[in-house]
Amino acid sequence: MAHYQNIFTRVRVEGHPHYGVPLPAGDEPRIGTPIVAPFLGWIGNAQIGPIYLGSLGLASLAFGLTAFVTIGLNMWASVDWNPIEFVRQLPWLALEPPSPEYGLSIPPMNEGGWWLFTGFMLTTSIMLWWMRMYSRARALGMGTHVAWAFAAAIWLYLVLGFIRPLLMGSWSEAVPFGIFPHLDWTAAFSIRYGNLFYNPFHALSIVFLYGSALLFAMHGATILAVGRYGGEREIEQIVDRGTASERAALFWRWTMGFNASMESIHRWAWWFAVLCPLTGGIGILLTGTVVDNWYLWAVKHDFAPAYPEMWAPTPDPTQ
Repeated sequence: MAHYQNIFTRVRVEGHPHYGVPLPAGDEPRIGTPIVAPFLGWIGNAQIGPIYLGSLGLASLAFGLTAFVTIGLNMWASVDWNPIEFVRQLPWLALEPPSPEYGLSIPPMNEGGWWLFTGFMLTTSIMLWWMRMYSRARALGMGTHVAWAFAAAIWLYLVLGFIRPLLMGSWSEAVPFGIFPHLDWTAAFSIRYGNLFYNPFHALSIVFLYGSALLFAMHGATILAVGRYGGEREIEQIVDRGTASERAALFWRWTMGFNASMESIHRWAWWFAVLCPLTGGIGILLTGTVVDNWYLWAVKHDFAPAYPEMWAPTPDPTQ
């Protein structure tokens, strides 16, 4: 039975290249001739291409590449254009936001101006890509669920780099561009505002983070467990008895007392995943604007115990 405990699918999805459904009138053509890469059939669909970029996609890539190159050049300049040091220190290099004295004004380029420029370019790229996702879904007659899931991540991104700094009155409140500097900002942010673990929206965000991971793992494991019966062919399986789908449903009813359907499990997972950045963004937005210290807020609202008084108060020598 060990050969059923597969990591990669035992059936390679491969067929004649397909150009896709017809595009609406006025749309630009798809780019490239589709090719079939057999090795990709072990982990997904073997066909690569064609790709539809359109004007929105091209503009998004142009703005995004500009932001990426600007970050890279600023990081490279910070090590005196030394390529060896650039590679060695790359995880610790950063493009920092303006310092607090500039507030919401436009600073000199080398004192935060490049950060503002990069943020504008990157945000424009992301918004254009969202418009592309939405318009492509509508053109194909699909629902727009993917675009709205992406919008949840964009919400958190905008809260961190734009909305909250505006409310706080300073670009210095935003997150730097960089790997470890980003993590350092997160740690300093939590310490500065009394530990984000006491932020109830942060707690909700973690619930949905772990919950979505658990739901995806449960769903993925169930379909892999009935892969020998063709469980990945969900549409055909739903209408038949004695199939992989019925076995999966019976398993969950026998072990958990309840089972999601082939459709509802994806709604459960979608909502859990989307609510993770939505609640996280609310928690970040309230930090510093409404609540200055989450630990003291938690003590006040009986959400956390107060620190015990370890020492007797020192008597006043003047009395």
